[in-house]
Amino acid sequence: MDSLGVLLITANIGSVCDEPEEIEKNWVQEFYKTVQHHQSAFIALHMQEYGGKNYQENMGSTENFIRRLIHSEEMSQYDCVQAFIDKDFTKPESFTALASIYFIHSSLRNVKIYDFQEKNFVSISGHTMWMGSLENCPTVHKERFSQDFWLEFAWTRKGFMKTRWLVNDRMFDLVNLHLFHDASNLVSSDCSPSVYSANRRRGLFHVLTRLRDDCNAPFFLFGDFNFRLDLRSFIQAQGWSSSDTGGTDGQTAVYEQAGEVQLIMKCKWFEHQNTKVFQDENVHMLLRFDHEPIPFLTELTEVQISFPPTYPFSENVTKPSEFMGTRCPAWCDRVFMSHTARALLQKSKDGETCVRYGRIGGDVCMGDHKPVFLYFEMETKIDQEKN
Repeated sequence: MDSLGVLLITANIGSVCDEPEEIEKNWVQEFYKTVQHHQSAFIALHMQEYGGKNYQENMGSTENFIRRLIHSEEMSQYDCVQAFIDKDFTKPESFTALASIYFIHSSLRNVKIYDFQEKNFVSISGHTMWMGSLENCPTVHKERFSQDFWLEFAWTRKGFMKTRWLVNDRMFDLVNLHLFHDASNLVSSDCSPSVYSANRRRGLFHVLTRLRDDCNAPFFLFGDFNFRLDLRSFIQAQGWSSSDTGGTDGQTAVYEQAGEVQLIMKCKWFEHQNTKVFQDENVHMLLRFDHEPIPFLTELTEVQISFPPTYPFSENVTKPSEFMGTRCPAWCDRVFMSHTARALLQKSKDGETCVRYGRIGGDVCMGDHKPVFLYFEMETKIDQEKN
């Protein structure tokens, strides 16, 4: 069988939109480097927080950023582009700020996208950009999590967006996802699993149910899951003693060892005295506290993580590898797939998959999230040159 290279990228671009000058330049350069390195025939770029926190003011400049990316010389070999951008913030009941962009190389011709209204696959060509609420777009399915999902928690712009593809007779779904964040470190460390983890778990089960009910096609699910380390378990494993103190800004938790402060934690403050613990050499140890995927492993699988956490990084361009002292570092940005989708990954002669899974821009400031990519070679049923 023939094979083709597939590159999946997930990126929370909130910082890029809010601080566009130097961060945007770095982001684009690292994206081009990743594309050039992998030479993929099919690229899927899933973005979250399109427009950033100040999306009302940023929508115009963010749209210009996306258009420059699509029409750049570096992407000129991808002559077929399908873009779906949810940017209509005047409809808060449906606004997700998700953007999904798909680049198809000129060498790849046997590609179709699914029309959810007509319930059949349709041919595509050229550059097509769907922008707005996407309610009338037939080739994408989008949902925002209902606000009454959990009445005790307020959030905006969380949901998912799905497209379905037929590439050389292989069918699969690509799902862009943004789950709920942690509002307070102190609440997060209160119990194990945290109340925020329970919210994400319910949200993800909802998405998986939707996918099962609709065709149950092989799928790749990648986005900002907001998965966090089990903070209570992580702290307990250190063997620190703790004390709670009240302050003018609310409660503060202090953790000590042998009389020396190891961690100071507030609602949105996480001051760890040894941030090296979150770098490369400790990935295996930290993964012991990455509990949130476990309930889903009967339906989802992930390539083994070998890179440090992806969030939260400093937005200071002079400190690209330093974590921001707001949250415990974690692998928020992930690429999961169904077990049937994993079967599409081509095996090499020794039985291993031709796969690369990693972060983008480890030494460059790209905002508070480092994008994550998954590259693989997919077996195809059809010889492209005969079509």
